[in-house]
Amino acid sequence: MEGILTINNVWMMICTALVFFMHMGFALLEIGLTRQKNTINILFKNLFIITVGLLLYCLLGFNLMYPGEFNGYFGFAGFGLDSPLTDGSLDLAYNEGYTYWTDFLFQGMFAATAATIVSGAVAERIKLNSFMIFVILYVGIVYPIAGSWKWGGGFLDEMGFYDFAGSTLVHSVGGWAALVAIYLLGARIGKFKDGKIGAFPGHSMPFATAGVLILWLGWFGFNGGSVLSADPELTSLTLVTTCLAAAAGGVASFIFSSILYKNYDITMFLNGILGGLVGITAGADQMSPTDAILIGAIAGVIIVLGVALIDKLKLDDPVGAVAVHLICGIWGTLAVGIFGNMAGIDQFITQLIGVGAYAVFCIVTSFIIFYVLKLTLGLRVSAKEETEGLDIHEHGMDAYPDFGLNQK
Repeated sequence: MEGILTINNVWMMICTALVFFMHMGFALLEIGLTRQKNTINILFKNLFIITVGLLLYCLLGFNLMYPGEFNGYFGFAGFGLDSPLTDGSLDLAYNEGYTYWTDFLFQGMFAATAATIVSGAVAERIKLNSFMIFVILYVGIVYPIAGSWKWGGGFLDEMGFYDFAGSTLVHSVGGWAALVAIYLLGARIGKFKDGKIGAFPGHSMPFATAGVLILWLGWFGFNGGSVLSADPELTSLTLVTTCLAAAAGGVASFIFSSILYKNYDITMFLNGILGGLVGITAGADQMSPTDAILIGAIAGVIIVLGVALIDKLKLDDPVGAVAVHLICGIWGTLAVGIFGNMAGIDQFITQLIGVGAYAVFCIVTSFIIFYVLKLTLGLRVSAKEETEGLDIHEHGMDAYPDFGLNQK
């Protein structure tokens, strides 16, 4: 028994490391798809999210998300971590798949991801102080409460709502906040002018591509670890469906976008891969390979349409975070009711209720946070700071000083 626990625990720790590595992927993707003059600002935000996110999850979030017996909506097991002990030693019967400490660290990596999604959407024009306050409140309080409704055994879990690895609980929770943020922030200067959509090319497609490939690798831990053990059948199936959905999402996205726009857009290819990954995440353990390909391919098409919709609404999302994480997160969650083991009208309605519950909670809470910040500290940097770049004004340095360039 102890040997099996050790194997399971080692697998979970490897998956924890892979999910941690995803933060490097997010950082490279975001700086690659944005302008050079804001590189340090984006890197600073992502470092803040992972460091402060882990501390908050230790002090507050973990026990908000997993409070034990509670009313299904809100519970709190107390501040800090308090591992289960037997005769003064760690209780290895805590869970057959992993120890208490591994559980905390694995879940803590997920917590930070929700705010990282917002970071990309608000890039190049949000005040750093305001963003940091948002992260503290959203990662410290909002995300754990939302997570408790399903993964903590709350009312949605009792209802039968299913979200294997977080299409809704992680990606849509971040996506709803991103949507609210870009609505309140407004578009970057010059993005929408005289009825035309201005193009702001990212300064490094190699960085963006490396970021997506790192994220794909990290998803082996994100979804593979969500089996919560090293079960050979479930982990291997999960990794297969995850990879096939990613591949199908990328191919469908670049083909569909090339038909619409008459060019091979690598940013659509990259976001299509991510859309496929987000789409399969809710039901990766339930799908057949064919189902995974269909889910991923549909997500790839959704990405192209979603990016176009965001532009049409005159919302400015520099990295396509809302289309990838929110819209494809909703699709993946609903796909469980169409393709999953419990597929049917009842399960589909349950999935829809779950999507709606998270939408209301995340929109209301993120709107309150951002709107109060807008009225007090302000959300947006000055026009001069935005034009000259946040790196110089917020950080007093240039990401590439040896090149003597400061891309406008």
